[in-house]
Amino acid sequence: MKSPLAESQRDALIEAMLPDVPFDGWSRAALRAAARRIGVSAAEALALFPDGPADFAACFSRWADRRMLDRLESLPLDQLRVPERVALAVNIRLEIVEPWREAVRRALTILSLPHNALLAMRLLYETVDGIWYAAGDSATDFSFYTKRATLAGIYAATMLYWLEDRSPGFADTRAFLDRRLAEAARIGQARRRFQTALDRLPNPLRLLRPTP
Repeated sequence: MKSPLAESQRDALIEAMLPDVPFDGWSRAALRAAARRIGVSAAEALALFPDGPADFAACFSRWADRRMLDRLESLPLDQLRVPERVALAVNIRLEIVEPWREAVRRALTILSLPHNALLAMRLLYETVDGIWYAAGDSATDFSFYTKRATLAGIYAATMLYWLEDRSPGFADTRAFLDRRLAEAARIGQARRRFQTALDRLPNPLRLLRPTP
C-alpha cells in the first residue's frame, strides 16, 4: 500500500513501536503491541507491513528522512554554503534518530542480511539523494551520481561511527563527519584541476581531421 493514508498509518505504528524495539526488536510482536497502543487492529497492522522486519526497517528509514527534510525546509539554508548544508542535514538526520539508537542498530542488522542488500542500497540512496536536493544540488550530469556515491560512503561511515560514539553531544561524530566532508572536497577539487589540465592538452584526434 502506497496511499497517503497507509503511509500515515505506517508512520504512526513505527513511532508506537520505537519504545519496544530495544527489547523486542523490529518484530511482529512489537508491531502488535504498537497496534494495541494506538487502537489499530493487529490484522490491519500486519497487512501494512507484509515483509515484516525488512518493511519495518525501510519505513523507519523513510520516516526519519521525511522528518529531516521537514526540518531543513524550515531553516534559512541560503545563508550556508553547500558543504555546510550537507553537514547540517546529516547532523539533523542523526538528531532525529538519536533517542532510538538501539532501533537504528537493529534496523541496520536487518538490512545487512544478504537478501536485503538491494533494499539497503535503495534506502541509503534515498537518504543521500534527499540530502543533496535539500542542499540545493541541481546537477544533471555525471556529477549527479558521483556526489551521491561519495555522500553515501560518508553517511554510512558516519552512521557506524555514531552508533559507537560516547562523546558528549556526539561531538566526536560531528568532527568525524566534518573531516570526511573536507577530504571529499579536497579530492573533488583535485579532480577538477586534473580535468581542467586535460582539457587544455592538444587533442590528438584533431590531427586526423582533413585540412580544408
